[in-house]
Amino acid sequence: MLWMTTGLGCDGDSVSVTAASLPSLEDVLMGEIPGLPKVHLHNPVLAYEVGDDFMRHWFDAAAGRLEPFVLVLEGSVPNEKLSGEGYWAALGTDLDTGQPIKTNEWINRLAPKALAVIAAGTCATYGGIHAMEGNPTGAMGLADYLGWDWKSKAGLPIVNVPGCPVQPDNMMETLLYLLYQVAGLAPMIPLDDQLRPQWLFSRTVHDGCDRAGYYEEGTFAQ
Repeated sequence: MLWMTTGLGCDGDSVSVTAASLPSLEDVLMGEIPGLPKVHLHNPVLAYEVGDDFMRHWFDAAAGRLEPFVLVLEGSVPNEKLSGEGYWAALGTDLDTGQPIKTNEWINRLAPKALAVIAAGTCATYGGIHAMEGNPTGAMGLADYLGWDWKSKAGLPIVNVPGCPVQPDNMMETLLYLLYQVAGLAPMIPLDDQLRPQWLFSRTVHDGCDRAGYYEEGTFAQ
């Protein structure tokens, strides 16, 4: 699992998933859940590797030497056409040119090779606060960048898991479902028209409010 934190964001989604319990990140990585394939997580916030030791996984994935893998993006996607001679966001250094590799370039390299692509958090899904009018970065969500009809090589659409930060169990439940799907133990993940997992986002907090019925019927609690 290649988890990019180099979108425009605060790393809050990476920190959030460490609090998940259904399932926990540790249970998934330690192989405690029956039926799951072995999972290796490469995340700049949570990794103990640094420098070239960390980046080799990204270069291997781009070269087709790290398969299969799931790509996760945290943070919104900047519009590098607006960055002039500089850049808005990058990860690592190009070995040939010595220049930073832009986040957009990593998405271009890795998304076509990934079995599944997940946008984690509101910034990655819909642009977040960086997409406010007047922001010079031209920030956008991953589906706006790749296209809302984009499909992975396994035929999966982008999976959006919004939240600021992402609710930890929501994110881990989604990852768990996709891992079971990769293992051939689950059908195609059910998504709504916003590319969100239906079982998590088909109902709102308001739907479960026991006081909502009083207000809708015109009877107001004192």
